[in-house]
Amino acid sequence: MLGNKKIAVVLPAYNAALTLGKTYNEIPFDIVDEVILTDDNSKDNTIEVAQQLGIKHIIVHEKNRGYGGNQKSCYNKALELNTDIIVMLHPDYQYTPKLIQSMCYLIANDVYPVVLGSRILGKGALKGGMPMYKYISNRFLTFTQNLIINQKLSEYHTGFRAFRSDVLRNINYNANSEDFVFDNQMLAQIFFKGYEIAEITCPTKYFDEASSINISRSIKYGLGVLHTSLMYRLTKWKIVKYKIF
Repeated sequence: MLGNKKIAVVLPAYNAALTLGKTYNEIPFDIVDEVILTDDNSKDNTIEVAQQLGIKHIIVHEKNRGYGGNQKSCYNKALELNTDIIVMLHPDYQYTPKLIQSMCYLIANDVYPVVLGSRILGKGALKGGMPMYKYISNRFLTFTQNLIINQKLSEYHTGFRAFRSDVLRNINYNANSEDFVFDNQMLAQIFFKGYEIAEITCPTKYFDEASSINISRSIKYGLGVLHTSLMYRLTKWKIVKYKIF
């Protein structure tokens, strides 16, 4: 525990057998109380590796639900366990678990209710090998979203996030997409409810075993991101009411 706060790390996993061990072994268990892994119908031995590591809470999807559906199962379980702080970490070792203490410290001490690990603050993204087309897309989408939503995040697309549990209880994340745009919808929901979001610089690694989406799915994601921002603005203006808000 940190400041008497029960902390859970959730790992939304899909074909993560080769990187799960590296990720798990860097989790700071001096403050982390629970680890929850959801396997989204992996085709490799992710479940066996998780069992060998001694992960206590393993959720198995009999059918692939998608990245968003995977996170829903993670968060639902974390709230069921009455945790105070939930950290979402990709088990592909693209983000370092060594930042968990810093992220949780801000939440446990009531500085911010949500903390993101940003690859864009500093030079972490390109230094870590982010493809240039992804970097440019990230910057364009973030700039556009900040204009529409009226915020100042450095990026909306990181897979390393920490939440105070009441934030998750107060947004309807289960109504979100089951695809990659889920992450973006969550941030829009959090801002809609009036919560502030902090960011800390996060190094990242791009390598063959790290998860990534292809160009066609990236385009679909980008369009979904813009649509989410427009839904946010139209709902704020009370022109249209969308169920995720």
